[in-house]
Amino acid sequence: MHLKRTFMSTLILVGLGIATPQAASSNPAPIQQAQAPQLNKLLEQGHKLVKAGNWPNALSTYQQAASLDPKNPRVFSAIGYLQARLENFAAAAEAYQQAIALDPKNADFYYALGYSLGHAGNTAGAAAAYQRATQLKRNYIPALSGLGTILVRQGEYDKALAAYEQIIRLSPKNWKAYEASGAILLHEGKFSEATKMLDKAALLAPDSASIQANLGLILLSQGNSTAALKALKRAAKLEPTNPDIDLRIASILQAQNDLDGALAAYRRATSTRPELPEAYAGIGNILLVKRDAVGAVVAYRQLVSLAPENAGGYYRLGIALKARGRIQEAAVALKQSRRLYAQQGNAEGVQKAKIALRNLLY
Repeated sequence: MHLKRTFMSTLILVGLGIATPQAASSNPAPIQQAQAPQLNKLLEQGHKLVKAGNWPNALSTYQQAASLDPKNPRVFSAIGYLQARLENFAAAAEAYQQAIALDPKNADFYYALGYSLGHAGNTAGAAAAYQRATQLKRNYIPALSGLGTILVRQGEYDKALAAYEQIIRLSPKNWKAYEASGAILLHEGKFSEATKMLDKAALLAPDSASIQANLGLILLSQGNSTAALKALKRAAKLEPTNPDIDLRIASILQAQNDLDGALAAYRRATSTRPELPEAYAGIGNILLVKRDAVGAVVAYRQLVSLAPENAGGYYRLGIALKARGRIQEAAVALKQSRRLYAQQGNAEGVQKAKIALRNLLY
């Protein structure tokens, strides 16, 4: 069950994702004002820079345009779009709020505001913006998908499911909506319902690694580790650079006592994402069983360097150092383990470390 919880933290948010706001808003229409020639020249130049992917200069150009025409909502929308492309999400949200103040009935502006606020970490504001977008434009699938993703982040799973169900009614072949629904149902332990949703998603998108991975989780939760492993291996084949999938494969293989296979999977995970404490823990544990204390020490040192509060990592490092005959270093590691276990209120861990310290010389 721990395996399911860990993997879900990675995959449940795959869902629909949130589409980037359209670049069309970065091309405001020409206007007729006293300073029209200069302004329209800036707008034309800005649009060309956007098409060329020159975000910084495009942003500067539109900011100049805004100073000439501070009541043009699409100029502020263009600024918001560019700030988002530059990952300045708080500034993007501010620009979209200015656009909305000038054009409060524009659903696309609210969608873009939700996108920016969501990426800035303001989930409540993002949810409100997406909801307003759906009120202004019925059946607005991008806003519904953004709302669903934000609601998942907030833990509002029933409301998120309702958003995805609405998408499915509007777009019955939207496999991402089926996948997101299945992931939520899996998280809630509703395996039968989750399987139905994910099977539909798999029919529509047979090349999706995350769908296969979630199906593997269901099978694992039902105790069918063999079928789960097959599904996860299919997912790994579809997405060979996903270290989270390799981690789960390694865990199953390790439980099946296929130590060489598990070790290879853990190492694949670290080759893709070097800063992965769980993988180094798995590598160290396997090498210790295989009596490769030198390799185990290396792995555990990497583990505690990445996770310095990991009491178990220091404990295992101490055991590996003892196996190498490096008693003083082992004592240092075990004392650190004992200290961390005590800080974390883990009496069992403290006792385990104390016993290991007493046994160092035996």
